[in-house]
Amino acid sequence: MNDSAGRRRARRLAIGTAVVLALAGTNGPWVYRFGTAQYHEYAINRPEYKAENGHWDIVEFPPRYRQDTIHAALLHTGKVLLVAGSGNNQKNFDRKKFDTRIWDPVKGTIKKVPTPNDLFCTGHTQLADGRLLIAGGTKRYEKLKGDVTKAGGLMIVHNENPDRPITLPAGTVFTGRANHKTFVSKDPVLVPRAKKVFDRRTGKYLRNDPGLGRIYVEAQRRGTRYETGSQDNYRIRGLRGLDARNTYGIAQKLALDKKDFQGIRDAYEFDPVAEKYIKVDPMNEARWYPTLTTLSDGRILSVSGLDDIGQLVPGKNEIFDPKTGKWTYTGKIRQFPTYPALFLMQNGKIFYSGSNAGYGPDDVGRDPGVWDVADNRFSKLPGLSDPDMMETSGTVLLPPAQDERFLVIGGGGVGESRLSSRRTRLIDLKAAHPRFVDGPSLEKGTRYPQSSILPDDTVLVSGGSGDYRGRGDSDIRQARLYHPDGNSFTRVADPLVGRNYHSGSILLPDGRVMFFGSDSLYGDKAGTKPGTFEQRIEIYTPPYLYRKSRPTLGWGPQTIARGASGTFTARHASRIRKVRLIRPSASTHVTDVDQRSVALDFRTAGDKVTVTVPKNRNLVPSGWYMLFVDDAWGTPSKARWVRVP
Repeated sequence: MNDSAGRRRARRLAIGTAVVLALAGTNGPWVYRFGTAQYHEYAINRPEYKAENGHWDIVEFPPRYRQDTIHAALLHTGKVLLVAGSGNNQKNFDRKKFDTRIWDPVKGTIKKVPTPNDLFCTGHTQLADGRLLIAGGTKRYEKLKGDVTKAGGLMIVHNENPDRPITLPAGTVFTGRANHKTFVSKDPVLVPRAKKVFDRRTGKYLRNDPGLGRIYVEAQRRGTRYETGSQDNYRIRGLRGLDARNTYGIAQKLALDKKDFQGIRDAYEFDPVAEKYIKVDPMNEARWYPTLTTLSDGRILSVSGLDDIGQLVPGKNEIFDPKTGKWTYTGKIRQFPTYPALFLMQNGKIFYSGSNAGYGPDDVGRDPGVWDVADNRFSKLPGLSDPDMMETSGTVLLPPAQDERFLVIGGGGVGESRLSSRRTRLIDLKAAHPRFVDGPSLEKGTRYPQSSILPDDTVLVSGGSGDYRGRGDSDIRQARLYHPDGNSFTRVADPLVGRNYHSGSILLPDGRVMFFGSDSLYGDKAGTKPGTFEQRIEIYTPPYLYRKSRPTLGWGPQTIARGASGTFTARHASRIRKVRLIRPSASTHVTDVDQRSVALDFRTAGDKVTVTVPKNRNLVPSGWYMLFVDDAWGTPSKARWVRVP
């Protein structure tokens, strides 16, 4: 009986083998690919592989909840805010279809949130009370040369009256004195009064410096005949008397050239409990692609961006005070490219790594350095390799934050350059003379690398592309863990989804990392098909979550002041080796200046652990944090939410 069954199994195996060989003879490549894919799927799902390399899973929302996510932020409720706005989609913009979702990664629930404006390419940061400040966004989509039908551009309005400002409404008509061509403003503009200038030594009146207003103007009719080729002075229709004599426009070339995106001034706070946007006072400047950075006193610095006429904001930075809800200029001029990577240092100054998202002159605001916002002094930092390839690079404050060491990852040439960098660069701001030095190289030149701090003090670096917006099918499906203690990379499991422009990553409270977005320019290697926005979320589970056990962190205080301590229950507390306080991320365009991991002093007794928060408010800005404990093997607990008031 057993012999008979054995012979039947042998015959089936022989027949099956013959069929496979026959198929391979005619469909060899297909069978090879099928077999390779099957084996790969088997290999990456083995427990031993996961324990060493981690594992990736794709989360695909139901169709009615999908969106082109541009921004993501972790809320202290444990949910993730996913903001698309118009999602880099002109049709959505024209229909005023602006999207936001709230996703609960534990329960898997998704909720649509009414979105008040086009928050595509806005700026954001965590506030001390747990709300998210969101400022800026899109007023107008870019128009490429060839799509522009009416000549237009920047009009500088001069007001030479020192006694009062003047407001010009939308639709104001400007006529050239020499070219006699007429242009119309698209928005209202407030032009400040002129400033009287006196000789400091004698007190004698010298002149009036005119107040200046900037406005976008456009020809009334289509066609090249309405273009201008040189500077001209413009009369303003409708003004009389002193206003007519004191107020005029000056414009350079007004043409059918490409028109960049335009920003908005609107600002909102997102309430994680009510799960809705709350409008606050608008910024003084319209901004598209701005960076928002927390200052030592809890106020928020807003920097850079394209303004309401599509030009780089000319260094007019401003500060939001959450207590008053008001914006004020810093009073000093300091210009940066869009989405500059600006981090609060332990001395209260701002570190600029040189990383940025791109828009802006290639010779303005590109040098890394330390910025004292109060007196506007900027000290350049030397040693940066590939300094002309810092666009689309990533910067991360290495854990623990007390060390004040930063890692700058990859990057590319200015604009749509095909150049990309394999370099990483390190800088220790606590050194007597801080200087960039090269870290371990990447395998490939990488633009748009995503990086997330993990609670075991490693940094997950993943994704990116070798060319601008993944051009030439250049997405890099690789991931590595960076080890700050050894200045080295360890290759881990490869992601399943390519991520380039408009992508980012967020550390979740359970120790996993979520990835969102990706906006490839083309959908094929040859660049003949338009790209599609990547709407799937991908979750990376690090190797530490495949160990047999992990520490627990139980009941304890929800609020711990700087310099104070709090006690939590913790099973097997004696096994705890480190405690980390990690600020939740707010990520977009590979820019996340919020995330930081602060080491806490601690002591254990029985089944309890007592942790102490550092006193330095620049090291620990007020707000909500994830509190993790790690055991002797580097396995973290699930986080407890703690507020530093």
